[in-house]
Amino acid sequence: MAYIVSFVLLIMLFYIMHSFTELTRMHKISITTVLFIIIYSAIAYNTYQNNQRTKLLNIVTKYKQGKTITCHGKDVNSSIYSLSIGTYTFIGKENTSHYAEMISVASCE
Repeated sequence: MAYIVSFVLLIMLFYIMHSFTELTRMHKISITTVLFIIIYSAIAYNTYQNNQRTKLLNIVTKYKQGKTITCHGKDVNSSIYSLSIGTYTFIGKENTSHYAEMISVASCE
């Protein structure tokens, strides 16, 4: 949907710029191209961020379900690590061999 809206906005912008005669055709095309690149870069960035957030939430869900997750070649589960929701970090529990070890959720698979 965002692609369609941005495409319509670019067409409207080009039509508005068409009424300004002091701009040359190349200036109008250049302005439209730059705006096109900016809009589609923002859409691509938002899509990437949504995918990353989904990945993190899936990892946290698996952890909360009691499943074992692999992070940097280490097995992480709720019996060895606790989860800090604010920073999305696994912290090694007391009385385990991984005590105070911190692993970012983003590094997990």
